[in-house]
Amino acid sequence: MAIITLTSDFGYKDPSTAMVKGTILCELPNANIVDISHDISPFHIMEAAYVIKNAYKSFPKGSIHIISVDTEQTYNKKQIALFMDGHYFICANNGVLSLVASEINPDKIVEINIQENKNPSFPTLDTFVKVACHIARGGSLDVIGKNVISLEKLKAHKPIIYEQEQKIIAHIIYIDNYGNLVTNVSKKLFNQIGKGQTFIIDARSNKFTKIVASYSEVIKFDTENSNLNESGKKIALFNTASYLELAIYKSNPKTVGGAASLFGLGLSDTVTIKFN
Repeated sequence: MAIITLTSDFGYKDPSTAMVKGTILCELPNANIVDISHDISPFHIMEAAYVIKNAYKSFPKGSIHIISVDTEQTYNKKQIALFMDGHYFICANNGVLSLVASEINPDKIVEINIQENKNPSFPTLDTFVKVACHIARGGSLDVIGKNVISLEKLKAHKPIIYEQEQKIIAHIIYIDNYGNLVTNVSKKLFNQIGKGQTFIIDARSNKFTKIVASYSEVIKFDTENSNLNESGKKIALFNTASYLELAIYKSNPKTVGGAASLFGLGLSDTVTIKFN
């Protein structure tokens, strides 16, 4: 049986996640359901885009990914199912797949036309689950609806580039569990614009002139252990997703704070990169 993953902004207090899982299991008792995340900030499409882009590739080909963030259908926001990079995605055509589709073209996109409207304010429960179970049984996307030519794109997923000034205006697109700040600048873009020059990354009152390869690289391990109290050291690095990340070594948002709180930056805030 195919894997069905769930990504949403439901949280864990409300019964929504359990309702979706239960409905899937009623249709497919042997379904293999995996939670990617239910802690997406409410209606934050860019955050969901980052999470799904980095998570889906770890699953086997043929997996089915339900993305339930800002899913209610309107006249200008349709619900879609698509096949891309060997995986199926079910979501609203609201830009949530912008990061994936910026690198890989979808093989097929269809607009879902099997809505039952039992719960019009909760399309995941009826429509998305029904589509996922149809695909899991080996069903074709052609049965679900008509072909769609393209995906909606998020403007925020691309940084602003000033090539003549050799400057990039980045945006914070994700804040992880440690309070680290992920920008929308990829390593590829950074190297393309920077061409090996020196740089200054300006994050409010914090400046970075070096990018390290790992979090622990900022620590001088040849120093006596009694002097290794380096937690709180600020770091710039390219994370496992190859995006520029601003972090605090061994941060804890619940105690000493993380980069987000200590730098005074939140989602969608800007970071400037200037090359010299």
